Amino acid sequence: MRMLLANAEAWPGFDTTVELLKNGGAGIDAMVAGIAKVEREAKVRSVGYGGWPNMIGDMEFDAGVMDGTTRDVGAVGAVPATLPVAALAHEVMKHLPHVMLTGAGARRFATERGFAVDDTLHPDSKRVWWERLQKEMSPEQLAAFPDIPLAPLSNTITDPERVRDTTVFLARDAAEGLGVVTSTSGWAWKYPGRLGDSPIVGAGFYADSRYGAAACTHTGEMTMRCGTSRSIVLALRLGYSLEDAVKLAVEELSELKTGFLAGVVIHAIDAKGNHKVVNYRNEEEIRYWYWDERMAAPELRVAGTI
Repeated sequence: MRMLLANAEAWPGFDTTVELLKNGGAGIDAMVAGIAKVEREAKVRSVGYGGWPNMIGDMEFDAGVMDGTTRDVGAVGAVPATLPVAALAHEVMKHLPHVMLTGAGARRFATERGFAVDDTLHPDSKRVWWERLQKEMSPEQLAAFPDIPLAPLSNTITDPERVRDTTVFLARDAAEGLGVVTSTSGWAWKYPGRLGDSPIVGAGFYADSRYGAAACTHTGEMTMRCGTSRSIVLALRLGYSLEDAVKLAVEELSELKTGFLAGVVIHAIDAKGNHKVVNYRNEEEIRYWYWDERMAAPELRVAGTI
């Protein structure tokens, strides 16, 4: 059964991926095409052009792609001047012996593969970023910026919209292959070079067509410490139900007592056609998109809580 699961912010490209899956398209290709529309939509404030810059005003993007049938992976992190980063991660998977590229090396590879150099900082994001810096820094700091210690500011300058989301697509295609694609601009005002879980295989995403697939959004620092997505798929391999596999992953997250702790959203599907989305520790209501081939149209649903 063909199916597609994604977070609420996937709305610009969800229908595109659904149509490609309906027409027999490969899951990874369909998801990359859909997520490219999310990356260029300025109204989505956690991904691509609509995202927020890092602490010094630069946009850095992360993305990951995994084919659950082959378990091939491509990932990129802290990529400058590139909006279709999920497509770039796919290129890494197809054309390099490596799994991940970051920073300037990833941008060099993007140029080799024919990707344009994109203007990625939205004018409004730039305005909000600069206004926030002016409120938090002294005149002396502003005069020397960015050549000042940034670490002290990382605990005071916070996301203007409390957005720590990632766009995640999980699909099962006509060949019964499972796959995952992720894309994010990361936390607003993050320390330059910070990677979240979105490009980290096993933490922010994992897929194995024999058992299931999972992807996480929000606080990547936690899911990297627990290997959350891989934990879910491994639990499925060991015979857990999807519900119990997700519950196990949440228990692991709840055991963390130090470091930065906040909310996590888990999206998961299994090879039997089941799906589950769980909101852990986020106070706001979390919604997600779901479609399978039995449905007339995709539905926006409310995530469960644990």
